[in-house]
Amino acid sequence: MTYLLKSRSEPTQLLPASSEEQQRKINEVRELLGDLPTEMPNFLSDATIRRFLRARNWSTTKATKSLKETTSWRRHYKPEKIRWESIADSENEAKRAYIPDYLDKNGRMVFVTLPAIKTKTSEKDHLKYLVYNLETLLMYSEDAEEECIVWISDFQGWAISSTPFSLTRQSLHIIQQYYPGLIAVAILTNPPIIFESFWKIIKRFLEPRMNEKVKFIYSNNSESQKIMERMKRRDRVRGSWTQDNGEASSNNTKPNED
Repeated sequence: MTYLLKSRSEPTQLLPASSEEQQRKINEVRELLGDLPTEMPNFLSDATIRRFLRARNWSTTKATKSLKETTSWRRHYKPEKIRWESIADSENEAKRAYIPDYLDKNGRMVFVTLPAIKTKTSEKDHLKYLVYNLETLLMYSEDAEEECIVWISDFQGWAISSTPFSLTRQSLHIIQQYYPGLIAVAILTNPPIIFESFWKIIKRFLEPRMNEKVKFIYSNNSESQKIMERMKRRDRVRGSWTQDNGEASSNNTKPNED
């Protein structure tokens, strides 16, 4: 594959000069949202509005539009009401995606996905589990001043049949449109050669900011080996996944820093 393991510069972000200027923009968005903050006071907190502003380069117009779309989706989908007991085939899904009980070296939460493990549920149920995890990540990062989630996706053994294109596209849409400003970096490990053609298609659906956050890591690269060994060492601390672990996650046990 032609991807290089290297850090990519973050896209230019128009950061307000002061906390007072940030608050002024937050207040402006509140006014533009009309009655929505009264309808959804828990969701439309200052922290949420700040996150959307940050994700939309501090444009009040773009942040307001994105928040209106998100509140409409939340009103219909009700993601805050999803519970572990309602997840279809939760034991297998928990093997495909989980939130470890460790943080990365910068104190950021980690979200692990294993797309090579084929889902046994419908696309609708798969997306429901994704949203369940995103809501958990959102809860623990609500007051973060910057993107704070490290998304690691291990493609060892992956095949095109493992991940339907439509499912990938819908997942990216949910993450980028309804949970912007969460992902700090997306690490794709060990993608097979066949993944290159898949990636060329998927890349079209990535927003510029998300695309800049994607990094590819390969086990036969010395720098990659160091990174992955560190992650595997932390994963051993986490231990093997069990049903009890999944229930612990559903009880929103906060990860411990390694």
